[in-house]
Amino acid sequence: MVPDTADGGKAGVDLSVDGLLHLRWLPGVDIQVEDARAAMAKVNELCQQEQHPMLVDMAAVASVSREARGVWSIPCGASRIALLGTSPVDRVLANFFLGVHVPPCPTRFFTSRSDALAWLNPGA
Repeated sequence: MVPDTADGGKAGVDLSVDGLLHLRWLPGVDIQVEDARAAMAKVNELCQQEQHPMLVDMAAVASVSREARGVWSIPCGASRIALLGTSPVDRVLANFFLGVHVPPCPTRFFTSRSDALAWLNPGA
């Protein structure tokens, strides 16, 4: 499935036929509150009142504003969230979010896509 671009063009979001949400942030982006709100609006639009596990590809995101991190504490269409990164900076960003904010659903950081997908779909 071709991802829809969230308003602002910094992220793509899609919902696969097997029910997995995939949010992809473009490498090098600075995520501001408007970007986070646009991405979450697209997630909620795709979910249509249902909840789905969500993989968030945040590899090489440059920065996330404090206000944007706050948006991710608001419940959305995700039932579980796996944050996928590759660098120490990705890990710091994820751990900072998880240490300061209470996620709206179970949320973990992974450096392995297969581990993240296994955690999102424990019965698969």
